[in-house]
Amino acid sequence: MTSLILPGGRAPARRNPGAGVTAEGRPGPGTEGTPHTLAYGRYRLSYEVYGSGGRVLVWLHGLLLDANLSRGLARRLAARGNRVVLLDLLGHGRSDKPRHAGLHRMDLYAEQVLCLLDELGVDQVVLGGVSLGTNVSLLATVRAPGRVRGLVLEMPVLESAVPAAALVFAPLLVEVHYARAVLRLVSRAASRLPPTGLGPLDSFVSAAASDPGEIAAVLHGVLLGPIAPTIDQRRAITAPALVLGHGIDLIHSFADARRLARQLPDARLIRTRTFAELWVRPARLTAEISQFLDLVWAGGEPRVRLEAS
Repeated sequence: MTSLILPGGRAPARRNPGAGVTAEGRPGPGTEGTPHTLAYGRYRLSYEVYGSGGRVLVWLHGLLLDANLSRGLARRLAARGNRVVLLDLLGHGRSDKPRHAGLHRMDLYAEQVLCLLDELGVDQVVLGGVSLGTNVSLLATVRAPGRVRGLVLEMPVLESAVPAAALVFAPLLVEVHYARAVLRLVSRAASRLPPTGLGPLDSFVSAAASDPGEIAAVLHGVLLGPIAPTIDQRRAITAPALVLGHGIDLIHSFADARRLARQLPDARLIRTRTFAELWVRPARLTAEISQFLDLVWAGGEPRVRLEAS
């Protein structure tokens, strides 16, 4: 069953604000992230952990972006009693960036998420992310449904996006293959820019600073395999889901968000005011996500997975 919450609706009250929230409602001490790495085959993946405890949310970035994009969200949710993990998928952020396209299939990205869950040593988590991160979360859920307690899915890229995605990504892929000299100048200029402290902006600058060969491998790789579960696979996902969508661009069509919310058996749909609402005016959506996490974990936290002796 799907319900639609339109902009302007009253944000639900926080049920469990957590010890890390100041009197003004901002994240307080103890909510800063700690960097970690894990082995994925012969490569290293980078991830950051905010907060502590068994209520784990693994949040994934968009295409070519990185953990910078969602550090503000991670701090705010950690302050409300959650442990938020930001993973840089292979080819992104501080993770290794191999230039073989076959390593950047979305189904392999889903495998990296499950590798992270083993590294964290937890039985169940809530998965979520934006754009690419949403699709990878869905693919990981299909592969290991018992390990996913819930889903927070922002800006899914599904069937309605195919024509617009082809118009955008095909020329971009040609450009990074055949205009590398010019793009390397852009990359060098972007790499010299100092951090601004604005996570989303720094994430986009980091993407611009990537080598064109690395970008080409990622863009080519995500087109090689499945980009999302089949419709039947989506309908079989039983984990509760919160779907966030907007209607501003064709790649992240609100029609896709609405269709996904209808296909998932236990989903709730919220229409965001803009594609950047969670980054620039986060209070309403953060409260919605926080309440969703409270409901998902209402039955108690999962056991920590123990290594076999």
